Amino acid sequence: MRDLHLPLNQTQRVRLEAALHELQTLAPAAASAAAVTVADNIPVNHEDNILKGHGTTDQDGEVVATLCGVVERVNKLVYVRTLRARYKPEVGDIIVGRVIEIAPKRWRLEINFSQDAVLMLSSMNLPDGIQRRRTAVDELNMRSIFEENDVVCAEVRGFQHDGSLHLQARSQKYGKLQRGQLLTVPAYLVKRRKLHFHHLEQYDVDLILGCNGFIWVGEHVVVREIADLKEDEQKLSAEAETFTPIETRRHICRLANAARLLSALGFTLTVELIIQTAEASVSSNVEINDMLGAEFYVQTAEGEAKRRGDLLGKKR
Repeated sequence: MRDLHLPLNQTQRVRLEAALHELQTLAPAAASAAAVTVADNIPVNHEDNILKGHGTTDQDGEVVATLCGVVERVNKLVYVRTLRARYKPEVGDIIVGRVIEIAPKRWRLEINFSQDAVLMLSSMNLPDGIQRRRTAVDELNMRSIFEENDVVCAEVRGFQHDGSLHLQARSQKYGKLQRGQLLTVPAYLVKRRKLHFHHLEQYDVDLILGCNGFIWVGEHVVVREIADLKEDEQKLSAEAETFTPIETRRHICRLANAARLLSALGFTLTVELIIQTAEASVSSNVEINDMLGAEFYVQTAEGEAKRRGDLLGKKR
């Protein structure tokens, strides 16, 4: 059960095994055929002069997998993509990270990658919103923008020759994240999509699904225009006195527990599935602190199996 170790009774264990078995039978045949374990033979056409990539080896004239994962084919290249691997960034990815160090003209962020990411002072908008050359005063005021342990949303800008990852935050939708929860899930459960920022209007909550497996659930923040920044500065003292309403906090905790539960079950995280799980907990009168319990865990697996079965029936 991955990250959750729940004390299931005999009935719950039987129900869970039945739901997981049904989910396995509903999986597409092509996906099942592409999955391999260590020492499995990978069917290839040797006349095509294939190229053996990562996770493969040649044994007695056959291509054999050396990793557990899914077989991928790109033209003549055949390789195995591991499922539970670390995050592999691509240019344009939306990521959520945590500041771990403030260096000269840059911040270093932990983003679940093999190396720390770098956010340059010149790669983000200044608090005044004016596009200008960064000065020594701006460098001295870096700690007033981000400090250690701050949660930041940014975009992957590119790679340097030494393999380091550079980020950028030149839009108003990027920047410091406050008043919420940061969740860590396996990166392969978050698929790359066109939209990773979600405003859940019914809950007044922002949901950011980071491609690196960091998920942010927090109070909704209205994106201000640059012209309104000076007016916002005058309201800083008033905003400091405000706090997140209790009802919004409950919504944040419920959605966060829904994401934790789906991650423990190994389901791909989408905004629709997270909302559906949260609404199912409300309709079942499950308290927020009981969402990670054994009974709702089994109910979620059964509900997902039923949903996928209904979708498959409609397609037929």
